[in-house]
Amino acid sequence: MKIIIVSVGKLKEKYLQQGIEEYLKRLSAYAKVEIVELADEKAPENMSIAEMEEVKRKEGERILAHLQQDTYVITLEIGGKMLSSEQLAEKIDQLGTYGKSKISFVIGGSLGLSKEVQTRSNMALSFSKMTFPHQLMRLILLEQIYRAFRINRGEPYHK
Repeated sequence: MKIIIVSVGKLKEKYLQQGIEEYLKRLSAYAKVEIVELADEKAPENMSIAEMEEVKRKEGERILAHLQQDTYVITLEIGGKMLSSEQLAEKIDQLGTYGKSKISFVIGGSLGLSKEVQTRSNMALSFSKMTFPHQLMRLILLEQIYRAFRINRGEPYHK
């Protein structure tokens, strides 16, 4: 299975980079995992709704350029469906069973995702009703993907 995490925004914090590297190393036993880091659109602090939509549109174009036609796309959205770790594991297992060997998880920028990216999405997933920094979401997402593979293999994991 190939998992691609498409994420808007540069990761600068060393502690997050170290955590991500650790989970990428752990995941290498289960799947090929790639992270695609896209530049976020520079935007002023106070923007109109039209300016916000333009920022999301430009970031969305960059995201869509990295989503292949044969990839199952899961976008991370506050309004998405919430799953338990076991349910996410089951979803990943089902996708592999039914021939979806490429999964892309998409983490948008600070303003969220464009309508075009949401339309391309096969599934909107929410980790919480709370808002997390998109850089931190990379680490949380990798941990949950790792946990999913452990669950699917019947290996122990922390509850």
